[in-house]
Amino acid sequence: MIVWERRPAPSRALAWATPVLAVALTVLAGGVLFALLGKDPVLAIRTIFWEPLFGPFAGYLRGQIAIKAAPLILIAVGLSFGFRAGVWNIGAEGQYIVGALCGAAAGLALWPAETRWIFPLMVLAGTLGGLVWAMIPALLRVRFGTNEILVSLMLVYVASNLLAWAALGPLRNPEGLGFPGSRNLRQWASSANLELVPGTGLHWGGVAALGAVAAGWVLLARHPFGFAVRLMGQAPRAAAFAGVAPSRVVVLCMALSGGLAGAAGLFEVTGPAGQVSIDFAAGYGFTAIIVAFLGRLHPGGILLAGLLMALTYVGGEMAQQRLNLPAAAISLFQGMLLFFLLATDLLATHRPRWRRAAPSASPLPAAAPEEAR
Repeated sequence: MIVWERRPAPSRALAWATPVLAVALTVLAGGVLFALLGKDPVLAIRTIFWEPLFGPFAGYLRGQIAIKAAPLILIAVGLSFGFRAGVWNIGAEGQYIVGALCGAAAGLALWPAETRWIFPLMVLAGTLGGLVWAMIPALLRVRFGTNEILVSLMLVYVASNLLAWAALGPLRNPEGLGFPGSRNLRQWASSANLELVPGTGLHWGGVAALGAVAAGWVLLARHPFGFAVRLMGQAPRAAAFAGVAPSRVVVLCMALSGGLAGAAGLFEVTGPAGQVSIDFAAGYGFTAIIVAFLGRLHPGGILLAGLLMALTYVGGEMAQQRLNLPAAAISLFQGMLLFFLLATDLLATHRPRWRRAAPSASPLPAAAPEEAR
């Protein structure tokens, strides 16, 4: 029979090859899914992966890919540090929402002033908002030993209710005829986060995402904080002997991920979304978890994984419009990517071995001869 035997050391080559294998398996399983829905699987896969890049509207759609990728990359880079250290911030979606609310509130408090300092103030407020929201599970873990997975996840629902309250209450547009939602920040020159190069989709959020990738790379490779993060995740006891303070690493990792998630929310509410609305949350905080693991928790890999996931967003929307595919099928297709990634990760740490089955136990001994009794 085949058994899975743990490798003496994880295979680095397979660790980087499994994301490619996971994408290939996702495409195959997605094709089966689309066929079961009565759609041409080849056409569906082509629409998702090929049309946005090389189709007749590729110029516009490539810009949309950049717009979708920016928040995913920004959030995933922050999450990757915590995941490397064994700090599981699952509530980036809540930090993304709170960052957008804090940044929008800071800007709308100064409406209708016209000054170039309002947008930087909003970026600062959004970053601090996400950071403070992430400090709740961080400090609860450090002080009381709570599970940051549960606390950060539950805070997402709290943030969602804050979003609805703000869109219907204090941030609602007084000139909006009673409809929920704030003023359009994209149309206010002081807060507008427009494309820096027309047609590319690159706005300040994209610049921040590229900066986060570069800074994350340097931190991991050259900074003592990156060394502490890697050591704490790989060998906690060795980290303790090396003088690494676990509580400090937990707080810094949560602060970094929360701050970047809050900044992503601010860049989104001042750019592509344009306003605080009840349906502002787009699930970027949860999708960024897939991006982080698909990119092997490395900034360079996250950059590529974010672009790939953004491609499935844009291509998925095209498939819904052209092929009448349900939105749930596209979400399932994206979720398959994480499933297959986790499944194929087993290859990096284990290897299959053929082992003969052990001989079955002998039957019960025969009854003793009559004369021996």
